[in-house]
Amino acid sequence: MTLLFNDEEQTLIQAVREYVQREVSPRANDRDEAGSYPVEELRAAAENGFMGLAVPEEFGGFPLSAASTAIVYEEISRASASVAVILSVHNSLTCNAIEQFATSSIKDRMLPRLAAGELIGAYCLTEPQAGSDAGAIATRAACDGDGWRISGQKAFITSGAHAGVYIVFAVTDPDARTSRRITAFVVERNSPGIVVAPKEKKLGLLASEINGISFDGVIVPADNVLGDVGGGFGIAMSLLATGRIGIAAQAVGIAQAALDASVEYAKNRKQFGHAIAEYQAIQWKLADMATEIDAARLLVRHAALLKDAGMDYMRQASEAKLFASELASRAAGHAIQVHGGYGYIRDFGVERLYRDAKATELYEGTSEIQRLVIARALLGQ
Repeated sequence: MTLLFNDEEQTLIQAVREYVQREVSPRANDRDEAGSYPVEELRAAAENGFMGLAVPEEFGGFPLSAASTAIVYEEISRASASVAVILSVHNSLTCNAIEQFATSSIKDRMLPRLAAGELIGAYCLTEPQAGSDAGAIATRAACDGDGWRISGQKAFITSGAHAGVYIVFAVTDPDARTSRRITAFVVERNSPGIVVAPKEKKLGLLASEINGISFDGVIVPADNVLGDVGGGFGIAMSLLATGRIGIAAQAVGIAQAALDASVEYAKNRKQFGHAIAEYQAIQWKLADMATEIDAARLLVRHAALLKDAGMDYMRQASEAKLFASELASRAAGHAIQVHGGYGYIRDFGVERLYRDAKATELYEGTSEIQRLVIARALLGQ
């Protein structure tokens, strides 16, 4: 990896690893077992600048390139994909949205608090009947004096119960074509009319909570519109493309953790008088995992570098997410197989990787949607 990353990135890797070793790894299994939100880890993340990765320095942030941000998510995911996805949604989908599209007054008021970790951000696009088809959302925003009144339901919202600010997408012109029907809003958690449902019971990422959220006539001022009225669909797709790089990096981190655990176990576990690492069946699994992880990491870096260069990166972000997420599930499955019966036991940790990996194939666009994005780009659609 020394040739892949420059000196500045190597320094960043070391800093993130120190944070992970000190704050994340010691609690990761207990957090998963209890399903407890990682409050202390996020507080420490803010102290290290990791809550302000998309916030300019003038607002107290620690802005990093897309390539460097991917490094942060990968390294944290090796210990806790739950912490990583909270940070990814907070930075890539919330802070990015406000930094790129909000008014100056909203930036002045929100960004310093987001960077300091005083506020956690959440991204409210998905609805009970609108997942992959984001253009089919039913939440409405109607003009109300000088502002807007928002009504509707959102589903699967990461950090929904802990967030202080939501990025909410709502239909403002139901008769317009899909690309102009939707507007994006900044909505503060303490606004009257917001009801957060109890956290969902889910397969993995148990320290990262998701909730349904209802907006019952929530009033927001006109200043809280992100970008232009009717421009929300384009904003959503732009943010998701950035977020997919982060989720791909998260998947690489999960896969790397699976490989690390497998190598260590294979060298120490003995069967038939030999370490199982001496057997070809095990060696081939390790070789396949390592090769695919290197390929996935390069796909992530390629997409991130295109973004940093100001070039079109949507197809490459989808390629990275598709390959890395499916690899994460394969690698975690291989890790369980290498561990044999112990891989099925929670104390050994690889079963957590297996449960966490599956989510990367689902959120911020399923694998099927990524294939659709890639194919349409190739066909010029």
